[in-house]
Order: sequence, then structure tokens, then C-alpha cells
Amino acid sequence: MATPRGSEAVSGAAFGRVDRIAGGAVAIDRGRVVAVGTEAELAARYEPRERLDARGGLVVPGFVDAHTHPVFAGTREAEFEMRTQGASYAEIALAGGGILSSLRGVRETAEDDLVAALLVRLDRFLEQGTTTVEAKSGYGLDTASELKSLRAIARAGALHPVDLVPTFLGAHAFPPEFADDRAGYVDLLVDEMLPAVAESGLASYADIFTETHTFGLDDSRRIMRRAQELGLGLRMHVDQLTPLGGADLAAELAAATADHCEHTSDAALEAMARAHVQPVLCPLVPLYLREEEHEAPAARMLAAGLAPVVSTDFNPGSCYTQSMTEVLTWSALRYRFSATQCLVASTLNAAVSVGRGARAGTFDAGKDADLLILDVPNLEHLVYEFGRNPVRAVLKRGRLVCDRTAFVAERTAVLERVDGARSPRLEERPGPGPARA
Repeated sequence: MATPRGSEAVSGAAFGRVDRIAGGAVAIDRGRVVAVGTEAELAARYEPRERLDARGGLVVPGFVDAHTHPVFAGTREAEFEMRTQGASYAEIALAGGGILSSLRGVRETAEDDLVAALLVRLDRFLEQGTTTVEAKSGYGLDTASELKSLRAIARAGALHPVDLVPTFLGAHAFPPEFADDRAGYVDLLVDEMLPAVAESGLASYADIFTETHTFGLDDSRRIMRRAQELGLGLRMHVDQLTPLGGADLAAELAAATADHCEHTSDAALEAMARAHVQPVLCPLVPLYLREEEHEAPAARMLAAGLAPVVSTDFNPGSCYTQSMTEVLTWSALRYRFSATQCLVASTLNAAVSVGRGARAGTFDAGKDADLLILDVPNLEHLVYEFGRNPVRAVLKRGRLVCDRTAFVAERTAVLERVDGARSPRLEERPGPGPARA
């Protein structure tokens, strides 16, 4: 077993520290962790009603994906093809792609269909070991469509084991009807959309894309302050494409997170640390956008005392993946994070960043029993190997919600007949899908 400990985000030396328990076990009752220790220790203390054998696998907390855009209709593989041929993010947007392409899909799609599509994506998150997902709206960009997206998040969350943390991202881009009246759209956000979202109770956070081609610093400050007045937490896309100073603004506003940060200055990092803003890093996005020469300054973040988070940034345009294990490998390669740092950034720190530090991210007693059984021999191997889903089983609040162990048993029997192998590695094969609540 490998798990961080505690309910607060960690930085410095603590960022690279997890408890490792050889021959470990966890006792669970009524969906919560009761105790963690060796199997012998727990067997001496408890008589279990039921046992689940990890079969020698690695057991870790469920992943928390702290930055996703999962509510959309239709994918954008044509844009990916354009990018491979040299088109830039801005050129694709000017050609009618980008966020506005997804806008048309969400506006024209019925809410029931958005829910159905989101449930399929939540299945895939769960199969990849993600048990908590921050889920943004942001592809409707009018009041009705944004509320429709947030209702879809709420409805899907009620039907699925994965926990969803809803975020309103109406300030994602300027919709076409406001192309020549950007001030009018900012007014709409402040005077109508944010109050409607707050009144609905459908969002925990508000987010904004602060960038030179979208919302500048003054508009971002006005929108985010209004969100604060209405009781919403703040998350911000900042300094992704240019050194505009969005991270400085996130620190000024004491936002929960500043996401991306590829162009953030040392002074802004220090300001974020003083304001306890967590950076959410998305290591696959620069690769996907073919802007890999720009790297989030992870080492400088650690030096400044920040508590980093890593995330997929799952979305149809700039990072179409739901695999947190892939993110861990690229976090190690791009940020030089150790395996333990990768685990902390995807569990404890991520859980704190979405307001779930008291419930998720570790195996501390009293927390939800969200855990993964992985077909890898140790934590380092989890980060070392990529391109294969290592998740053997997922427990959500102590309930087995995704189980591929039937395949493991079948494969074991086959190999034993062939060559007497006793503990074969699980190879990637389709298995039973996750169960829905």
C-alpha cells in the first residue's frame, strides 16, 4: 500500500512523502476507512464480514482529477489533424474550431443527451482509477446553456459512483453573438449568469480563462470578484499561452487554484504561496497543442513552497484523455516529479484543491474508502509504465464499483496450464464496465 496522510495540501519535503506498507491492509466500515496497517495487525484487531484480496497488487487512494471539461457534444479530431499539419491554436479558432465549435454542440444538444454522454465519460474515468472529478461547464456561453450543462453534471453525479465537483466556466470565451461587444458579455456574466448560477446551487466554483485573446486582467478581476460576492470558490486558467499576469491576479483574489501556469513569473509564484493558491498542472496539454517548449515551472513552484496538483485537463480540443496514470508518467518526465510526488499531486493535494481534503485523497481513518487495486509491483512502476491501464479494481466508499479481477483469474488459469506460471501480470484487455449507483 502507498498513501499520503492528512487533510491539508503539502509542499516542500512533505510533498515527496507517503506511507508505504508492505503486506498492507485497510479496514473499511460503512464506506469509511477505519484503520490501515499490515494484514497481520488488522487481522488481530478485526473480524471482517468480507475480504477483498488485492492479489499482490499495489493499493493507493483513488485519483482526484482537479481540472476537466467533460460536458460537450461531439469531438474535435479534425482540429487535432490540423494541428499535426502545423496549424496553431489561434488559427484553428479563426477557422471556426476551438471552444466555439463545442459551443454549437452543447447549445443544440438536449440535456438528456448531455447526461448520457457524460455518464459514458464517467465510466471511463472510473475504469482509469479516477474516483473524484472536478467538472466544468463552459461550452454553452449563454445563461440557459450553462445552466443546462451544470444540471447535466448534477444529474450524472447522482447516477454514478464518481464524485463530481461542479464548476461554472461561463467566462471560457466570448460567444459569437458578442464578438463585437465583449463588454456586453462581461456585463451578462456579472449581472445575469453568475447570479443565476449562484441561485441555482449547481456550482461550487467559478472559473475563468484569463488570457490575452479572451478575458484580460480587468475583466477577470471584475468577474471573479462578483463570483466571490455570490459565495462561489475561485479557480482560474492563467498564464497558459502568454505571461499576462493571471497568476498574480489569482494570488490577489486568493483563488483556490491557478491552473496551467506555463508562463508564470517567480514573483507570482511567491505571491501564490503567500495566498495559499494551489497550482494545477496539466502536463499533456503543451504536448497536445504542440507548444512543448513552454513548461510549467514545477521546480520553481516547489522552491516557492507551493503544493502542486496534476490533472488531465480532459476536454475535446486540447487534451482528449482521461488517464491519470498517463498524467503521472508525464509529470515525472516533464516536471521531474518523483513517483511519491506524483501520487501526492494526484490524490491528497488534488483533493484539497477541490475542497475534498477531509473526505478523499488518503487512507486516513474517517475518510471515504476510495481506493484502487493496481496491477503493478510498486509505486515507482506505476509511474514508469505507461500506455496500459493498470487498474484491476476500484472501490468507491468501500463498494466495489469496477472489477476486472474475473479476467485476472481467467488469465492466471490459462497461464498455469501453459507453463505453470503462478502470478502472471495482468495484460490490458477489455473487462466489465463500472457499476452505477
